[in-house]
Amino acid sequence: MSSAPPRPPAPRAPRMKKDESFLGKLGGTLARKKKAKEVSDLQEEGKSAINSPMHPASVDIHPEDTQLEENEERTMIDPTSREDLKFKELVKVLLDWVNDVLVEDRIIVKQLEEDLYDGQVLQKLLEKLADRKLNVAEVTQSEIGQKQKLQTVLDAVLDLLRPHGWALRWSVDSIHGKNLVAILHLLIALATHFRAPIRLPEHVSVQVVVVRKWEGLLHSSHVSEELTSTTEEKGLYSKHERDAFDTLFDHAPDKLNLVKKSLITFVNKQLNKLNLEVTELETQFADGVYLVLLMGLLEDYFVPLHNFYLTPESFDQKVHNVSFAFELMLDGGLRRPKARPEDVVNLDLKSTLRVLYNLFTKYKNVE
Repeated sequence: MSSAPPRPPAPRAPRMKKDESFLGKLGGTLARKKKAKEVSDLQEEGKSAINSPMHPASVDIHPEDTQLEENEERTMIDPTSREDLKFKELVKVLLDWVNDVLVEDRIIVKQLEEDLYDGQVLQKLLEKLADRKLNVAEVTQSEIGQKQKLQTVLDAVLDLLRPHGWALRWSVDSIHGKNLVAILHLLIALATHFRAPIRLPEHVSVQVVVVRKWEGLLHSSHVSEELTSTTEEKGLYSKHERDAFDTLFDHAPDKLNLVKKSLITFVNKQLNKLNLEVTELETQFADGVYLVLLMGLLEDYFVPLHNFYLTPESFDQKVHNVSFAFELMLDGGLRRPKARPEDVVNLDLKSTLRVLYNLFTKYKNVE
């Protein structure tokens, strides 16, 4: 009799459906801890507190956000601030930076608060940045284990930042509680300390709703939280060190077509030798095939076909091709591209232009 197959890891809880019952929306933890009536009362208290005439701004409180003990406090970003363009840019810049740092570990972070709260990704990020190994368990499923890992990681961050007088605006509970403001403060501090090659938008502030339970009732207030002032004050790269393509996209979009035409001419000068031609930079390099062939032509060698997928079909096969092209670039004496293979595959024009311009700089005179 054959043994039973190993039990697969527990899947993440699915997103709520519109037709779920009220108790279903409460989530497992809330449903276990509170009786239905008590939860309902708390929900009404929360809505009443937020919609009180004393507070001009309003925000929807989810049932789980009203699950507070006496004197406990919870914060959330006002929805209007979440839609602010500078705030969105800040989140994207930090998200892209984290992914750039972790690209060799094949870790892709899609949402900061959902992917960083348990300490697993933060551990890998700090280890990569500081070039040191932390003595923590690799995988922790329990809340206690996750918080222990977070404590170890944040203690290591504290050791790095304390000598420089940083005000620590995060904690184990706030990070594990998926507090995006706390997570952003932490990432900004790390990016600053390690002089990340990124440009953070300046003077970004958010309105934060603070909900506190006092004498059995929920009370809310709004405070303004500064996330960034100026990058020069924070010690990040100054404007003249900024990536040329950031400047091109932000301040000279009219010159973008000129740059694209120059690069198309450059790559076709080589690819025409194989009776190939590029007309769209955005799409024709996304599967990595032309990048691999281009490197062979520029370095004057034949790339064995078994090393890459000539007709890639899946996302992973395309990423493999672009990653392989990056390895060929390193072998040719080029620096590792700032772009990630995943970004090129996902048709990110700025990333593709960075890669091709890197080649153009070295090989523009190659016949």
